[in-house]
Amino acid sequence: MRENLELGGFKHRRDAAKIRRLIEQMFAVFPRLRERASRNAGTLSGGEQQMLVLGRAMMSEPHLLCLDEPSLGLAPMMVHDIFRTIRSINEAGVSILLVEQNARYALETASRGYLLQTGSIIASGPCALLRKDERVHDAYLGRGAAREVV
Repeated sequence: MRENLELGGFKHRRDAAKIRRLIEQMFAVFPRLRERASRNAGTLSGGEQQMLVLGRAMMSEPHLLCLDEPSLGLAPMMVHDIFRTIRSINEAGVSILLVEQNARYALETASRGYLLQTGSIIASGPCALLRKDERVHDAYLGRGAAREVV
């Protein structure tokens, strides 16, 4: 698992001290990874693997982070934690391109959205407006969600 983080910091490979600092930062963001540092990444739970994916990506200090369905297959509590982390990464100045099937979390996390249906954009704009769009409720959130989200 630790080797995965080190690989994420490949661009800093000549600065071992920086890699150690970045790994410590990832352990601060994901304390569970510190507990699992010596384990094989393949033995981690789905949520722990997703933490590792985010940590490895952040090791390169990106300006843009592209995430493809980070909630896929995760328990609901872990989904909440992953999206909280995504928001904090964005608040730290990293732009995020998020592809996500969980429309509720995506619309609560992103500032702008593009909703696709069978390969075509059916709605786009600021997420605050998309959450109120009837087409979005019908296609992605369900009828009852209109009262909850608005």
